[in-house]
Amino acid sequence: MKGLILAGGAGTRLYPVTSAVSKQMLPIYDKPMLYYPLATLMQAGIREILIISTSEDLPRFTKMLGDGSAFGIRLSYLEQPSPDGLAQAFLLGEDFIEDDSCALILGDNIFCGKDLKTRTQEAGENAEKGIATLFCRSVSDPERFGIAVIDENGKVVSLEEKPAHPQSHYAVTGLYFYPAGVAEKAKKVKPSERGELEITSLNEFYMQEQQLSVQLLDEGFEWFDTGTFESLYEASGYIRNRQQSQHTEIAALEAIAYQNGWISKKQLLEAAKQYRDSSYGKYLKRIAESVRQYE
Repeated sequence: MKGLILAGGAGTRLYPVTSAVSKQMLPIYDKPMLYYPLATLMQAGIREILIISTSEDLPRFTKMLGDGSAFGIRLSYLEQPSPDGLAQAFLLGEDFIEDDSCALILGDNIFCGKDLKTRTQEAGENAEKGIATLFCRSVSDPERFGIAVIDENGKVVSLEEKPAHPQSHYAVTGLYFYPAGVAEKAKKVKPSERGELEITSLNEFYMQEQQLSVQLLDEGFEWFDTGTFESLYEASGYIRNRQQSQHTEIAALEAIAYQNGWISKKQLLEAAKQYRDSSYGKYLKRIAESVRQYE
C-alpha cells in the first residue's frame, strides 16, 4: 500500500503568518504540522509515501524530512502546479501509486485516538479487498465540510459537498483509503461548479458500486482540520495537554518507526542525540531504553 500527503495550497486563512512559510511547517505545539499526517500513515503500516505540494514548499519539506530513511520509510516528492481539488492528487500521483492500493491524508489534518492504528490498518486491509474507506466525525457545523449520510446499518447512502442544508452531522475527514485503480476512477471526475475535482465525486463512484465503507470516529478520537488560527490553537493545546498528562510524544516519527521494527535501537539513539536536550530527544532516548520487545 502507498501513501499520499496533499500539502499544497496557499494557506490564505492564516495570512500573514503563511505569506512566507508553508502552513504544514507551522508548529502544532512542539512539532511541525506535517509530522502528524505522516505519523498517521506510518501507524497504518505504510512505508512508501508521496508528498504533493507547491514548488516553493517542496524544498523545505525535503530539507526537513529527507528521503525518509531516518524514519524507516521512503519519501518521494511531487509538485502540484495548481490546487485543483483533492481528487487531483491521484492524477498527479498515478505513476507513484502504480497498481497498488493507497491512502490519502491532507497535510493539515490531525488525528489522535487509542485505536487509530487498528482502524487505519483495518481500512488498509479493506482497500486490498477492493473496498474504499472514509473516516467520519460528527461535527456541529457540517455545512463547512463534505458530509456523509449514514443509515442505521452504518452504510453510506449519500454524500454532499458543503451543503447549505446538511442532512447529516457526519463530516468526511481528510483521511481516505482506496483500492487499486483509484487513479482511473479519478480521471472520470468532472470539475465542479467551482472548477475543482471534488473528492466527494470520486467517493460517489465507490458508493454507487457498493464498495464504500466508513469508520466513525467517536468520542475517543480527536480530529483537527488546522486551517484557521482557532484550530491551530486548539490542536496545540490538545497535544500539549495529552503529552504532559501521559508523559508521551504524539507523532514522534522515529519512535513509531522503532516500534514498527523499521529502524534499530542504535538508529533511535542516534536520532535522540540529534535532537539534543529537547523533550522530543529525551522521549526517543526513553523509548530506546525501555521498549525491549522491539529489539
